[in-house]
Amino acid sequence: MSYIDGFVIAVPVANKQAFIDHAKHFDQLLLEEGAIRVVEGWGDDVPDGKVTDFRRAVQATAEETVAFSWIEWPDKATRDAAFARIEDMMKTDERFDTEKHPMPFDGKRMIFGGFTSIVDLGIPASDGYMQGFVIPVPEDKHDAYRKLEEDCWPYFQKLGAARVVAAWQDDVPEGKQTDFFRAVNAQPGEKVVFAFMEWPSRDICDEAAKAMMSGDAMPMPEDMPFDGKRMIYGGFAPVVTLEKQDA
Repeated sequence: MSYIDGFVIAVPVANKQAFIDHAKHFDQLLLEEGAIRVVEGWGDDVPDGKVTDFRRAVQATAEETVAFSWIEWPDKATRDAAFARIEDMMKTDERFDTEKHPMPFDGKRMIFGGFTSIVDLGIPASDGYMQGFVIPVPEDKHDAYRKLEEDCWPYFQKLGAARVVAAWQDDVPEGKQTDFFRAVNAQPGEKVVFAFMEWPSRDICDEAAKAMMSGDAMPMPEDMPFDGKRMIYGGFAPVVTLEKQDA
């Protein structure tokens, strides 16, 4: 399966177009270096949580929204080789000149990491809508969590979902100010899952939510393989989607 680099970013609402332009500039470079697909999602329906949430994960202010983004690679080896080349480029390539291409957000609060896909079902919905999730899962519940995602997919597919991807922590660094572990209050023995579900549109996603609330219950195991109270989630509108044409 593919390898995923996931990102959560606090972006000033006033910088939306600057964020889109900045993303397009660098995301195209990622495709040139071997990425299959890059998606940037703009916060659209990101609720506050009682214990954890996306806004707290990146210490977003009242003037900021949350961006949820990912890079898909064919495998980790391709990703690692690309990152090594990009690191060299940053020393001399003017495309990385911060004066010419200033960052439209506070990079110190961005959380990021590499994840290995364990579930990838359905077909991407490039111009649709997406829900993003970050989930703390006990390491010994890896198989139970994967089975839960696989068992629930027919249910969501029937409600109109286009694709679901769940990726398991692999190369996730600890940060000085924010990181994926603090985002979900990860405990010793837990791994972080970066996941997303793609929908053809927000309307279809919203109708699915209504169906779930009206009694069309989702199949759930008796013993949930993670603490749902610490899962963070939200809805995002894709503002940049770039795909390798021959992928």
